Amino acid sequence: MRAARLIKMVLLLQARRTMTAAELAGELEVSERTVARDVLALAEAGVPVYADRGRAGGYRLIGGYRTRLTGLGRSEAEALFLSGVPTALRDMGLADAASAARLKVSAALQPELRSAHDSAAQRFHLDAPGWWQPPETPELLPAVADAVWDDLLLAVRYRRGDGTEVDRRLEPYGLVLKAGTWYLAARPPGGGHRVYRVDRFAAAEPAGTRFERDEAFDLSAFWSERSAAFARSILHEEVLLRLTRDGARALRYVTDRAAADEALSAAADPDGQGRITVTLPVESADVAYTQLLALGPECEVLAPPGLRARMARAAERTADQYR
Repeated sequence: MRAARLIKMVLLLQARRTMTAAELAGELEVSERTVARDVLALAEAGVPVYADRGRAGGYRLIGGYRTRLTGLGRSEAEALFLSGVPTALRDMGLADAASAARLKVSAALQPELRSAHDSAAQRFHLDAPGWWQPPETPELLPAVADAVWDDLLLAVRYRRGDGTEVDRRLEPYGLVLKAGTWYLAARPPGGGHRVYRVDRFAAAEPAGTRFERDEAFDLSAFWSERSAAFARSILHEEVLLRLTRDGARALRYVTDRAAADEALSAAADPDGQGRITVTLPVESADVAYTQLLALGPECEVLAPPGLRARMARAAERTADQYR
């Protein structure tokens, strides 16, 4: 642990020229006293670290010293490709590897290019979780991620949607972060690929043996196909709607986007008042009621009759509140 910290200190000083004890302590997540001891250890090992005294002082490398310890390890190289998703890195336990990788890349660059990472980080940021949904990191995610990286069979206890738990041995192929929720693409040995929610794992640990990965497996393509199939599979019912122009524009933002786009593309020409009639696939009448309320007077439910009556009662209650 200390050796890795000493290497990181040298890389920081090589990249930034001069750093105060407080700055180094913050980067290394140690006390300033530990920084002083580490500097002494580096000096005893022959690394020319010099301490400038005074208000403008700090630690720096002298004599143009450059470390040759800039080769990326496997975990660092893999983490570097995920460095645009800092939350995901932290959740999977890869934040330290990514930090070391960035420092090694920075140390290998020409001095005028070393600020490139900070420059990009101040201009672009990916915020994966959805709005109003505080992200919760599954406790077992780091163990699952380790198995994914190393192609290790995973022994899990999985909690189904009905609350029952089953034991499985899985070949973990890849992790997907969707709107703040982690999913594992995996397959039982000899079976087909399936999707599992990581927060439903009651237990997960590597089984100690590797599996032979199917090199033809494409995680991105698999997820796109599976998520689209899932979205279609839950749309069991249909509702008939009459929409204003504003309602038609907003429909895709309150219900399944693909279903809304297909319904709008199949609609006939607008009537004399500019309204269109569409047949929209929905998960259920209850779900449609909640979604379509957001459109207010821009949407009229024509069928089924039960949903139309329910929407009418909601409109009457709303009108009574505002009288």
